[in-house]
Amino acid sequence: MDTINRSSPEYVTQTVLQLVQRARTAQCLFSTFDQPRIDEAVLAVGWAIMEPERNRQLAEQAVADTGLGNVPDKIRKNHRKTLGLLRDLDGVKSTGIIRHDADSGITEIARAAGVVAAITPSTNPGATPANKIMNAIKCGNAIIVAPSPKGAGTSKLLLQFIHAEFDRIGAPRDLVQMLPEPISKAATAALMQHADLVVATGSQANVRMAHTSGTPAFGVGAGNVTVIVDESADLQSAASLIRQSKTFDNATSCSSENSVIIDALVYDAMLAALAAEGGVMLDDHDKQRLQDLMWHDGKLSAVFSGKDAAQIMQVAQIGDTQTAAAPRFLMVEEAGFGREHPFSGEKLAPVLTVYKASDFAHAKRIASSIYGYMGAGHSVGLHTTRTERAKDLGMILPASRVIVNQAHCFATGGNFDNGLPFSLSMGCGTWGGNSFSDNMNYRHYMNITRVVQTIAAREPQADTIFADYLEKFHHA
Repeated sequence: MDTINRSSPEYVTQTVLQLVQRARTAQCLFSTFDQPRIDEAVLAVGWAIMEPERNRQLAEQAVADTGLGNVPDKIRKNHRKTLGLLRDLDGVKSTGIIRHDADSGITEIARAAGVVAAITPSTNPGATPANKIMNAIKCGNAIIVAPSPKGAGTSKLLLQFIHAEFDRIGAPRDLVQMLPEPISKAATAALMQHADLVVATGSQANVRMAHTSGTPAFGVGAGNVTVIVDESADLQSAASLIRQSKTFDNATSCSSENSVIIDALVYDAMLAALAAEGGVMLDDHDKQRLQDLMWHDGKLSAVFSGKDAAQIMQVAQIGDTQTAAAPRFLMVEEAGFGREHPFSGEKLAPVLTVYKASDFAHAKRIASSIYGYMGAGHSVGLHTTRTERAKDLGMILPASRVIVNQAHCFATGGNFDNGLPFSLSMGCGTWGGNSFSDNMNYRHYMNITRVVQTIAAREPQADTIFADYLEKFHHA
C-alpha cells in the first residue's frame, strides 16, 4: 500500500491550493453580503476572542505552548487590542461606494483584495491573527492564517471559536482557515505564492520571504525601541510608564522599550525612580554573564525570551535572588552599539539597556546609533515637558512614530488615549525595509476602484507656474 509523503513539495502545494480554492469559493459567497452582514462577521470574530472564558483559554494555551509572556497580560492584550480595533472599524464603510468627491469628480468603490495570507508570530498567537482576520473580513476578503509552529495550537483554537460564531450568523467557515499542522516553511511559502495578498508579522526571515514571494505583501520591520528621558521630564511618571510597558507580557512586544537614554542632569535621579518601580541594575560581572547566555554567535537565544525578571535572574544565577521583593525588570548600563554590544539590540525580555547622554543633542546621536544597528523605522519614545522636541526627533530620526509621554508598548499599536489605529503590525517605512510606515489597518486589505468624471478644466499657464523660478534664476 502506497504511503502519502506529506512533506513532498507536490503534496504541500496541492494541500495549499485546496485551502485557497475553498477560500475563493467562500469569498465569492461573502461578496454578496451587504455592509451590515459584513459587520456582523467582524463582530463574530471579535466576540470569538473577547468572550471572557474563550479569552482565558486562548491566553492559557498561548503561554503553555510558546513559553512566552504571562496569562493575565495575554488576556488583557486579547481584550484591549480587539476592542480597540472594533472601535476603529465601527461605522466604517468598506464595501461599495465609500467616497464621492464632487470637486474632483472621483467616486471611490471599495473592492476586496481576495484571499489574504496572514503570517503571524508566536509572541501573539491569539491577538495578532484576530486583528488580521477582522481587518480582512471587514474588507470582504477570505483569509488563511500561517501561524508560527509554537503558536499553531492557539490559532487553531481561535479558529474553532470563530467558526462557532460564523455558524450562528450564517457566514461560511472557509472565510477563515489556517494551514494544517505541523506548520512548515514550505507550506507557508506556498500559501504566500498562491494568495492574493500577504500580511506578514513576525521574524524578519518570514517578512523577507513575503517580500520575495511574488505576491503583493505588507511586511513589518524589526523592533528595537529606544526612549529618551530629557532633563525636563517628570521622572516618577516616566519611570512608571516605562515599567508598565517594559514588563507587560514579559516584554514580548516589538514595541517594548529596549533602551532608555537619560540626560546626565537627571541620570542618577531617573535610575532611582526606575529602581523604585522594581528595576534592578546589574553589575559588570552579572551583565557579562547575562550577555553570554542571551546571545550565541551574535544571535539572540530564546532561553530568556518572554520570561519574567525573577526567572532570568534565577536561571542565569545573577544578582541577589534571595531578596524579599522580586525584581520587575533588569537594567544594564551600556555605551556602545552593534554586534559587539548586543544589549543595544532587541531583547524580547524585561531587560532595559541604559545610556547616559550629556544633553538632548547627544541623546539624539545615541538613538541614531542604536537604530543604525537595529530597529530603524519602528518608533522612538520621549519623556519631556518640552514637547516641541518630539517634532525635532520626527525630523531627524529614522522612526515612523514618536511616542510622547506614554507607555510605549501600549501607545505604539494604538491606545484609547491617542489617535493611532489599533494594530499589532507596525510598518517601518523604507528605513525598516517596508513599503508603508503607518500602523497596518483595514485600508491595507482593500483595493479601491476610482470612477472618474469630467470636471471644469484647471490647466495653468506655464509662465504663471515658472514666474518665481525664472525671476530668481534666469533674470537678465
